[in-house]
Formats: sequence, structure tokens, C-alpha cells
Amino acid sequence: KQWYQRRVAITAGGYRRGQRNQDPSISLVKIEGVSSKAETEFYHGKRVAYIYRAQKTRKNKITKRETKLRVIWGKVRRAHGSSGLVRASFRTNLPPKAIGATVRVMLYPSRV
Repeated sequence: KQWYQRRVAITAGGYRRGQRNQDPSISLVKIEGVSSKAETEFYHGKRVAYIYRAQKTRKNKITKRETKLRVIWGKVRRAHGSSGLVRASFRTNLPPKAIGATVRVMLYPSRV
């Protein structure tokens, strides 16, 4: 059987911003191995997950087990600049502690 990769590691780089104002509803993320605007086309529309550990446990809705892990889901929206950064919007804004942290890009939904 051939193994297929289902996710790619990316790094959250901060929020979309101007010289004086920043917009926390749009996060900038750098995808591993992507260095041009044309290479970001493949990732447009892909799901993004920021996984973090909380202090208190909570029951997982799917597995019904107690866990401290939480997930904030989002989506890659478009390219940002010409060096391979992309803009992603999350269901709730990413917290500031996520800047520099690893975020996962799931390689679905497919647009092929």
C-alpha cells in the first residue's frame, strides 16, 4: 500500500496588518515548502487546524473521552504577497500565543 500525506505543518505568523492597525480575524501562515504565490494555489480552500492544550479537561464530542486538547478550525482563503504566505480565517480568532506555533493544513477538501 502506498502512504499518502494528509496534512502539512505550517507556522502561524501573525495577523493581517497595515502600518498602524492589525486585523485579528485574518491570520497569516507560512506553509512548509511553499515559496511563491503560484505554489499557494493548491492550498486555497484547504482546512486548517490549530491544536492546543488547555488547563481543564472537557469531554470530546466524538470520542466521548475526557481530554485537554482543543482545536480551532479555519480555512486557507488566499495568498498574501508573493513569497508563499497565505491568509487563513478561523472560526474564532487565533490567540496571540499561536503566533509562531505550528498549525496543520489538512489536504482536503480537494479541488481536483
